[in-house]
Amino acid sequence: MSHRAGRRDLVIYDKDDPDAVCQTVKLNDEEADALAELLGAPRIVARLNQLHQQVEGLVSVQLPIPAGSPYAGRPMGDARVRTRTSASIVAVVRSGQVFASPGPDFPFNAGDIVVVVGGEESTAEVAGILANG
Repeated sequence: MSHRAGRRDLVIYDKDDPDAVCQTVKLNDEEADALAELLGAPRIVARLNQLHQQVEGLVSVQLPIPAGSPYAGRPMGDARVRTRTSASIVAVVRSGQVFASPGPDFPFNAGDIVVVVGGEESTAEVAGILANG
């Protein structure tokens, strides 16, 4: 995706000549945002996979916010995940939309999928916190 002169375009390059443009599709803001969201999740997963190869013992898990979670409807900071476990929440997936690097004011909803990075024990602790408090 290219952002030139205030426009956001989907640029398709020739597979045999990466410098040659085959086609350009002008995107409106909504289309560009949707495409960025779709491309964002694979980038996060790819980066996490690279980190797993580089750092022994690092794991990433996807944890749901269950309906009965004490944190459903509350800001992420209330769970104090990093302080309590040393694990980090790196993204939240909600209804197919990825929220990368959410801040402490980001509200959790029941059904959210939280992407957590840390050690095996710390990520397991996060699962318990999100489920039970």
